Amino acid sequence: MTFATLALLVLVGLAGPLLSARRAWRIPVIAGELIAGLVIGATGFGWVNATEPTFTLLAQLGFGLIMLVIGSHVPVRDRVVRAAVGRGALGAVLVAVVAVALGVGTALLFGNAHGAVYAVLIASSSAALVLPMLQSLSISADSAAQLIAQIAIADVSCIVALPLVLQPQRVPLVALGGVGIAAVGVVLVIVLRRIGERRWHRMHQISESRQFALELRFSLLALFGLAGIAQFTHVSVMMAGFTLGLVLSAVGQPRRLARQLFGMTEGFFGPLFFVWLGASINLRDLGSHPQMILLGLALGAAAVIAHLAGRLVRLPWAQAVASAGQLGVPVAAVALGVETKALLPGEGAAILLGAIVAVVASSVAVAIVARRPAAPAATAR
Repeated sequence: MTFATLALLVLVGLAGPLLSARRAWRIPVIAGELIAGLVIGATGFGWVNATEPTFTLLAQLGFGLIMLVIGSHVPVRDRVVRAAVGRGALGAVLVAVVAVALGVGTALLFGNAHGAVYAVLIASSSAALVLPMLQSLSISADSAAQLIAQIAIADVSCIVALPLVLQPQRVPLVALGGVGIAAVGVVLVIVLRRIGERRWHRMHQISESRQFALELRFSLLALFGLAGIAQFTHVSVMMAGFTLGLVLSAVGQPRRLARQLFGMTEGFFGPLFFVWLGASINLRDLGSHPQMILLGLALGAAAVIAHLAGRLVRLPWAQAVASAGQLGVPVAAVALGVETKALLPGEGAAILLGAIVAVVASSVAVAIVARRPAAPAATAR
């Protein structure tokens, strides 16, 4: 990889902000970045090689940072959300039951053995996608506590389950790696809480006054350490990033660290990952396998249908549809599928198409929720 290639990647990555600049369109930033990757990668002109080792390493680092940011958005410490965990967990279970039936049915309909993968995709939600949409429309946690709890539980569960269903031949090793990463995460939470807030505040003051960026350095050290465990046990780096994000959410992430991680992720590594992902996918396979277009539409529709099961635990229908918004898990499925070659030709594009369908439905539902924010609160009383 050359500096000219890096300049090209940064340049085409600007397609993300360009397409999402108009708020009324509600186009996710990653859509433009994926499209840019498609144009310069295997689908388009072939200007970049997604299998080049340095490109792949930088993209995997971006993947880990993206999942770290997603994990840090899970509201672990929010009391209102924690009070709604019971009903949110029940809603997530009901959605999972329906998702299993729809996933197996979809796999049978399209004649493949990926029913478990489809079930995880259909059941997934995205805290990193839906929570910012709620915040941007001034929807409080009080009025959507059950929705947030259900999304957080589904997010965590599906991210843990995805490597297992995509690599069934390595379940023991993958499970061992997942348990090891989770154990390290628990230890980090205990250690950080034992150190105490005063000592961390003192270190923060020294780091800020001397411009040491110690919090960022320690965060990257933890991320790379967890990613090393993931690599050794053939677990996706997404597990390492997401676990560290949950740790930061549990102990309270300093604003300065959040800004630094945001800058690194959204400024370079995140866009580079999505451009790499787009460059890795060959949409020309859809021409040879047009049934994959139908598969994508089916997965998106199934996700919306499955999440309507939340109505059984009194989740308003608009919030139930909003919970179908998924981003991290489908992207992770495609990235891991590309890495392990576990997906069929055109299946990665179908998964992303399904995610787009779910994102559009979720965006419309969130807009409807914003028009009547008082309704959930009145029901709760």
